Amino acid sequence: MSSSRFERVFLVLSIILRYGIAFSPITATAGAGNVDAARLRNADREPENWFAGGRDQGGSYYSPLRMINTDTVQGLGFAWQYDLGTFRGQEATPLVVDGTLYTSGTWGHVYALDAATGQEKWRFIPALDPRYARNPCCDLVNRGVALWKGNVYVASVDGHLHALSASTGRVVWEVDTIVDHALPYSSTGAPQIAGDVVVIGNGGGDMGRGGVRGYASAYDLKTGVLRWRFYTVPPAPGKPYENPELIHADTTWDATRPPQFNGGGTVWDGLAYDPALDLVFMGTGNPSPYDLRQLGPSALDSLYTSSIVAVHRATGRLAWSYQTTPHDIWDFDAAQKFILTDLVIGGKVHSVLMQASKNGFFYVLDRKTGALLSAHDYTYVNWASRIETTTGRPVLNKDADWRVSPKAVYPSAGGGHSWNPMSYSPLTHLVYIPVIDAANVWVDLLHNGGSLNYINSSFTVGSLAADAGYDRTGMASLFGPLPDISGLISRRRGKPVREVLRAWDPVIGKAVWETETSQGTRGFDGGVLSTAGNLVFQGRGDGLLYVYAADTGEMLKALNTGSHILAAPMTYAVEGVQYIAVQVGYGGAAIMGAPIPPNSAARRYQNVNRVIAFRLGGGAVPKPPMRDDGLFPQPPPRSASSQALHRGEIYFTQECSRCHVLGPSSVPDLRRMNAGLHSAFDDIVLRGALSGWGMERFDDILSTQAVHDIHAYLIEQSWLAYEAQQKESRSDIKKPASPEPH
Repeated sequence: MSSSRFERVFLVLSIILRYGIAFSPITATAGAGNVDAARLRNADREPENWFAGGRDQGGSYYSPLRMINTDTVQGLGFAWQYDLGTFRGQEATPLVVDGTLYTSGTWGHVYALDAATGQEKWRFIPALDPRYARNPCCDLVNRGVALWKGNVYVASVDGHLHALSASTGRVVWEVDTIVDHALPYSSTGAPQIAGDVVVIGNGGGDMGRGGVRGYASAYDLKTGVLRWRFYTVPPAPGKPYENPELIHADTTWDATRPPQFNGGGTVWDGLAYDPALDLVFMGTGNPSPYDLRQLGPSALDSLYTSSIVAVHRATGRLAWSYQTTPHDIWDFDAAQKFILTDLVIGGKVHSVLMQASKNGFFYVLDRKTGALLSAHDYTYVNWASRIETTTGRPVLNKDADWRVSPKAVYPSAGGGHSWNPMSYSPLTHLVYIPVIDAANVWVDLLHNGGSLNYINSSFTVGSLAADAGYDRTGMASLFGPLPDISGLISRRRGKPVREVLRAWDPVIGKAVWETETSQGTRGFDGGVLSTAGNLVFQGRGDGLLYVYAADTGEMLKALNTGSHILAAPMTYAVEGVQYIAVQVGYGGAAIMGAPIPPNSAARRYQNVNRVIAFRLGGGAVPKPPMRDDGLFPQPPPRSASSQALHRGEIYFTQECSRCHVLGPSSVPDLRRMNAGLHSAFDDIVLRGALSGWGMERFDDILSTQAVHDIHAYLIEQSWLAYEAQQKESRSDIKKPASPEPH
């Protein structure tokens, strides 16, 4: 490329990154994105459209379309694909209105496509201030857009909420939703339309030394003017209350808590709206820090963390709240998506809110009052024996208190069910839950005798996956003595780690059928879609989109995409043709603390982010290029002392292991750095030279010497990998050639 051409390309890219550009290669149809209250209320009359994240007002992830059904599904195949141009986790479910598909991806990029062909209509790249475009808790994901009366609403990772023209992608208005950018706030959730406002929360409760303080904000749909803000936890002692509900909440927190802890309780997902009651529902995250003894000795409930909260749409004032996990010390957020529907319970019709909470219990609440109607464990649970129906409180199991000694706790910090959408079919009256049946070993880092005393994302607590990678001996120097989990395994039924697609009867609180989707290690499988064709769709980490009979669980079809699937599929129709679409790409919470699972498609293929559509009569899905990490390059010379290497391992585990693992991942394996990256290491880590690619600066946390120690540790790990590679290569040369078969 000539110098002048390179400069022109660099200038264009600089303008895109600084100001945010919408590309419009195709003239969009007038009146695009025309969703209003009447259309959403009558969504079943327009089954060809998918109006909201869960399609309808209740967030059911169910479609009345039935052209693809148990009789025809064998003919399902590839229709089209669209390359999103990124290589991170994809968690959004697209929307389709009047033949146009709208979706979001990494950073908060937005794409509008022709739903019949996948041809791009426009693309929006938000302007991101690199100082605030932090890598969130769980990857640079985005869980979707909202549509309303010709506008597309999306939150970018830096906490800016954008209203875009659905016809062109041009910015109508933009607001900064973050109250304090000095704290590690970010936005990854989908906005929620509620009457004349759009509501958005944020994340960051587990980040940094003190987390952030949770809240949700409502903005005028037309102008972007702030209408109200609801804080989920009280301010630091002595500070004024922003909303009156915090006066009561403050009585449930220790009055002596240090001000550096901001409380957590973030509304990072889990938003819904009931127009009949005019209530906005929000699920809140866990309190921070994890070890609540650091806030004081009182051991109170810490409202409104790990709670389901209903507020009045017009004012943002509290209507009711229900706390799923009082005094949560296990990271049991209640931010999972809700389903709003009507159920017949005890011969009476109830308008309910349902949630398969992270803590392992399936809650059915009266959505007008918040009264608990039922709570049953939908997966193996050992932190509580039951939920007391009269009080709504869990009956705790003292054997799950890791503050006494390290404990293996079910469900894990990943939850029995996380953000991945579940689906409710009004035909079968079943909820289809993507269940995570796994444990974490919880460790008090301050009192267990290891070298670590802090980890960015879990504070002074270690949370270790109790799976095939659990190495109690190898991790003891960092975490202190760890328990043998074989005893725990022998006390429970089934395999110790698995993922399950479970068909759940919400009235009787029992599973009707289930199928295991991964065993022995987490598969990080996707969300769920059900349809009137008596079908259930779920994508998995192995790259296959599976189709089941909704009533029996019989597996009917599996389509190989070659890509890890985290998001929930959706379905729509154009000119009488039904399509199934799903967004694919490995990442999200899967990048934290471990390499890509062995069964993941991302181990075999490049992590190309795509939207893939299927139709009857289609063919095989084109696969991404094969993954080839190449050989380990020869590292720079070793020069560090054993003490520096030990310090580097501690710093790396504390600050870097949240995203970077020494193995195959969707983020760089730092053992594979080339000479240029080694020479720029200080600039990258301390000064944010790669902040535009998601690598934030750490000069506010790490000293220059600490960064040098991390670098020395990575060089040592690079040498170990390089030497193993060279030894294996020499071994291959010496092996005699296998005889040719006769």
